[in-house]
Amino acid sequence: MRSFFWPGKTLPEILALLLGMLLSRSSSYADPSKYPQFAQQSPPANVELVSVDDLAKDIQAGKKPLIIDVRSEEEYREVHIVGAVSRPLTDFDSNVERIPKDRLVILY
Repeated sequence: MRSFFWPGKTLPEILALLLGMLLSRSSSYADPSKYPQFAQQSPPANVELVSVDDLAKDIQAGKKPLIIDVRSEEEYREVHIVGAVSRPLTDFDSNVERIPKDRLVILY
């Protein structure tokens, strides 16, 4: 594994910056027509939407969220957030029980 040095930045700051860059890049490639069964749905009442800025603050504060990529396996293999696990939305119901309830969980 290669390491790198970014002067003046802590690891959480670097991770938050990279996460923000990846999320803003990948959102421009989102194609809801690939998932018509999920397009235009509202999140359940017990789900809170989190901005990239808020997520970056949480990571900088030392929180270690579980990041779940809900796109297809093909999209995950193409590009994903380092450390994210792949749980495609099409199979998500069968994975719900494996999601921890004691930590921040981010779905993208």
